Amino acid sequence: MNAEQVEILIVALLAAVAVGALGLLAGWLLRSASVRWQLGLVAAVAVLSVLAGVLAVAQRMFLMRHDLEVVTLVTGAAAVSSFLVAYALGAALVRWSRGVQEEVRRIGTGVAPVPSTGPREFQELSAELTATVARLEESRAREARLEGSRRELISWVSHDLRTPLAGMRAMTEALEDGMAADPQRYHRQIRAEVDRMVRMVDDLFELSRLHAGVFRIDPQEVALGDLVSEAIAGADPVARARGVRLDGSVDRGLQVHADPQGLSRVLANLLMNGIRHTPGDGRVEVTGRAVAGGVELSVTDGCGGIREEDLSRVFDVAWRGGTARTPEHDPADDRTARAGLGLAIVKGIVEAHRGVVEVVNEPTVPGCRFLVRLPD
Repeated sequence: MNAEQVEILIVALLAAVAVGALGLLAGWLLRSASVRWQLGLVAAVAVLSVLAGVLAVAQRMFLMRHDLEVVTLVTGAAAVSSFLVAYALGAALVRWSRGVQEEVRRIGTGVAPVPSTGPREFQELSAELTATVARLEESRAREARLEGSRRELISWVSHDLRTPLAGMRAMTEALEDGMAADPQRYHRQIRAEVDRMVRMVDDLFELSRLHAGVFRIDPQEVALGDLVSEAIAGADPVARARGVRLDGSVDRGLQVHADPQGLSRVLANLLMNGIRHTPGDGRVEVTGRAVAGGVELSVTDGCGGIREEDLSRVFDVAWRGGTARTPEHDPADDRTARAGLGLAIVKGIVEAHRGVVEVVNEPTVPGCRFLVRLPD
């Protein structure tokens, strides 16, 4: 490159830098204007940089007058074409951006956005908005279910507390008036009702800790067979009183990394739930086995199955599978009288272990099978 070419390059660069600086200043002044003006400014800077460079080079006497006129005309034609393209593209961008704006406006109304047909970035944004609407709808539905469960829980717990309180009040009045034929029996009954309400309050407290995210577990290596044996031993008196047979089997030497107290609560709740809904001469079976990625516990009962439309509600708070609000009372063991919180607590404890719990119908029993899967 000779000295003349170097000088032309330097002059053209200086002219382009000057026009670019003016373009940046104009862009700052137009920062709140429509995108049409922004694109028009880009086109103007590009064309004016070329024109300024040509004029500066002509002033240095590197171009003939005729050549300058030709270059100026060509640059002017390019400027017109650039402005038209910039305007058309700006109008399209404005239309596409307004389409996205309309989609955003639809999010608050719950109406699914109309997919954008603009550039790939706009289409990706439209797809993300559509996914956001779907997530919001799921969140609204979940919140509605939770609110319904809370209202149902308040109604059921109020009823469940009112009934024993009314009974205890009647018994205490009979004791005070000396009208009780068997005071000892009244005392035992009052004690049993108090114990039942204490357990109900304990369940509510446990559930509130789970929902508030303050429930803490202390994972350690425990023998699953020992936990199952202890749970069966604890539930056996209730099962015998109801004529239900308990069976259990666990893979030999199977260990699980879990909180012993929490997992014992899960087993106890599932066993009591199975016993409560299994008719006399039925069977509740507990099994434990190693599966890919962790351990699987299953509790199978003879409840006769759950309606398909109710399977998704089994672990909801206060759901008890029936329309009766008064819990079933078993004189053999009052622990079977619950407020519909046992399975909700099971789900909370299992999820605190990063596990999953589900229920399926077992047509061969017929009954239900609760599956608890815990990771390694």
